[in-house]
Amino acid sequence: MKRIVILGAGTAGTMMANKLARALPEREWRVTVVDRDDLHVYQPGLLFLPFDQYRPEELVRPRRKLLDPTVEVRLDAIDRVAPDDKRVHLASGDRLDYDILVVATGSRILPGETPGLTGEGWMRDAFDFYTVEGALALRNRLADWKGGRLLLNVVEMPIKCPVAPLEFLFLADAFFTRRGMRDRVEIAYATPLDGAFTKPRASALLGDLLARRGVRVIPDFVASEVAGEQRVLKSYDGREEGYDLLVTIPLHGGAEAIARSKMGDAGGWLPTDKHTLRSKQFENVFAIGDATDLPASKAGAVAHFESEVLFANLLNYIAGRPPEASFDGHANCFIETGHGKAMLIDFNYQTEPLPGRFPLPGVGPFALLQESAANHWGKLAFKWVYWNVLLAGKELPLDHRMLMAGKWA
Repeated sequence: MKRIVILGAGTAGTMMANKLARALPEREWRVTVVDRDDLHVYQPGLLFLPFDQYRPEELVRPRRKLLDPTVEVRLDAIDRVAPDDKRVHLASGDRLDYDILVVATGSRILPGETPGLTGEGWMRDAFDFYTVEGALALRNRLADWKGGRLLLNVVEMPIKCPVAPLEFLFLADAFFTRRGMRDRVEIAYATPLDGAFTKPRASALLGDLLARRGVRVIPDFVASEVAGEQRVLKSYDGREEGYDLLVTIPLHGGAEAIARSKMGDAGGWLPTDKHTLRSKQFENVFAIGDATDLPASKAGAVAHFESEVLFANLLNYIAGRPPEASFDGHANCFIETGHGKAMLIDFNYQTEPLPGRFPLPGVGPFALLQESAANHWGKLAFKWVYWNVLLAGKELPLDHRMLMAGKWA
C-alpha cells in the first residue's frame, strides 16, 4: 500500500486529508496526518476573544473529529524529514515512510526573538492575540483597563492573516466607544510597512479609515527591542514609542522540523513553486498554506484556494501527469471595521484589490473595498462554513482563480 503523509492538521492539512481520503482507493492508498496534539483552533476567532465576543470553547475542537474516519492520525511531534529516504522521523522515535509528502506545518509566532518582549511586563502590559492564551490574557486586561496609550505593533512580515492587525485596531475603537471611554484611549499602529497594508490601493483606503477613527499609523517602524520596565518599544532607526498597553504581532517563522530537515529557507518556509505548489527541490513533496514561501497572504482563504490546485496536482502526480501551473495567488479576506460593518478585499499575485461586488457580479451580496453590514455578517457566518464545509474539503461555489467579473478598475 502506498502512503501520503501530511505534516500538520491545521486548516490546510485537514482540508487536504479529507479531499484525498474521499478520492483515493482505500485499498491502494493510506492518508496519514501528523500533528503534535488533538486541538484544532479556529484562528480567525482569536481576533474576537480580547473583546469578549467569542468564548474559547467555540474556537477549539478535537482534530480527530474533523478528519475522515479512514485517515490515519498520528499525534506526535515531528522531529525531522529525511527526503532522500522518503521518511518522516517522529519525536517518539517512530518513523513514517511515504510515497508523497504534503507539508502543511503552518507558521508559529516567535515573541522570544524580539529582545525584551517576553521579559518585564509580558502578559501584564504586553500581549499577543495570535494564541488562545495571549488573546484570553488580553481580554482579562482590557476588562478593567482604565485607558491610556494602546500601541499595536507588527514586528516583521510575513504574518498569519495580514489584515488581522487592522481588524484589531478597528474593533478596539468600537470596543472603547461602546464602553464610553474612547476619549481616554490613544490608539497607534507601528508597522514595518510604508502604510496600513501591503497593497497600495487598499492601504490608502484603510489608512484613511484608520485616520477617521482616530488611529495614528506609524510607518516604516521596524521593532528592535522592548524596554518593558519603561514601557517603550524601540526601532532600529532609533525611534521610540511609549505605551501603556502593547499589543504585538510577533515575528513569525516556519516549522522547526522543516528547518532541522534543511528543507526550508532562512525563515523556515518551504521553497515552493508558486503556481503548482510542488517543492522546488523534491518532486514528491508538495506544500500548502502558511508553510510555503509563496508571495501570497498566509490566510485560511488562500489555503482553501491552494487546496483546489494542490488536490488536482496530487492526482496528476499519482497518474504520472505533469502538474498544472494554475494557482494565481488568489486571496479573499473580510476585514472587520467595527460598529457592525466589515470590508472585503479580493486579489492575487498580479492584481490589487478592486471595488465591485462578490461573488455574483453586480449583485454581491458582498461589497468589495467598501464597508457594509452584509460583509460583517459574512465574516461571522464564515465560522460555520469553516467547521462544516471548508475543513471537510467540500466544494464551495468559489473559483480558486481570481475572477474579474463584478469588479471595476
